[in-house]
Amino acid sequence: MKSQRQAKIMEIISNRNVETQEQLLQELQSAGFRSTQATISRDIKELRIVKELTSFGTYRYTAATDEVSSTFSGKLNTIFRECITSFDYAQNMLVIRTLPGLASAAASAIDAMNMSVVVGTIAGDDTVFIVMRDTNAAAAFCGEIKNLLN
Repeated sequence: MKSQRQAKIMEIISNRNVETQEQLLQELQSAGFRSTQATISRDIKELRIVKELTSFGTYRYTAATDEVSSTFSGKLNTIFRECITSFDYAQNMLVIRTLPGLASAAASAIDAMNMSVVVGTIAGDDTVFIVMRDTNAAAAFCGEIKNLLN
């Protein structure tokens, strides 16, 4: 059922401008799928669905265009698990603290992911500063980091 639901989610976001999880949930229910907002939220994360700015100035869900290789993903997980000491966000800005000398590696790993929601990164010795497209993207990325560390 999960794979069918996720396939339907991908179909819906590729054929319609879906701006919110509530809209996505309604579309799924119209297609005969019973689900909850929490399940939709997990599906969005698992499917690496992001919000992109439309030509009308609104946002819509879309599939991430750039795939990260599994080896790189493993290296990124290792970098994060081994060197991040703390992280937080304020609006669309994210600050990651690392062990001394490892911020550049963490920033480089983030840059190599080519995420459309990341505007850019700046790294010092033990601090990475990330500008995200919006607050939701920053919050979601913080959630991903938290999951990696747990």
